[in-house]
Amino acid sequence: MNETLETIKKRYSCRGYEDKPVETEKIEAIIKAALQSPSAFNKQPWHVIAITNKAIIDEANDHVMDLLREREDQTAYERIMDRGGKPYYNAPLMFLILKKQDMSEWASVDSGIVVQNMTLAAMSLGLGSVIAAMCATAFQGPKADEFKQKVNWPEGYEFGIGLLAGYPAMEKEPHEIDLAKVTYV
Repeated sequence: MNETLETIKKRYSCRGYEDKPVETEKIEAIIKAALQSPSAFNKQPWHVIAITNKAIIDEANDHVMDLLREREDQTAYERIMDRGGKPYYNAPLMFLILKKQDMSEWASVDSGIVVQNMTLAAMSLGLGSVIAAMCATAFQGPKADEFKQKVNWPEGYEFGIGLLAGYPAMEKEPHEIDLAKVTYV
């Protein structure tokens, strides 16, 4: 099996990270993989923010837990508590993939392509990652402006998708594939 297919086969959603920063070279390689993503009409309606400041990630983590604790539906809060009480799983690296507002009906799809390139790049570099929509919570909640200012969120962009990454503190088997989800015509 070729290297790319092997990386895809091994990738899993990592929800636990070592307390170890990711090297700049690896972060830059992941960002380049993001920027090499295809997009509809080559519009590239994205902006990537790489957050390595652990204090900001931890502050956002705590804020998200406060918000989840206040919800009437406690499902998300309980699920995260069962996984250690950290929605960002102690990740030392958070990527925010933003999409240009009013850019295109395809901007969400383009953001998905970007994050998939990034997660495969992370896996190929020996890092774990998890695609995390929960990254939006801190940047859309009552402290949104405060957090956006801390990460230099550019004007005219909205949250697309998030990615948490770092050295895995856990291992997990990739999910089983279900060939029943395929139709050949």
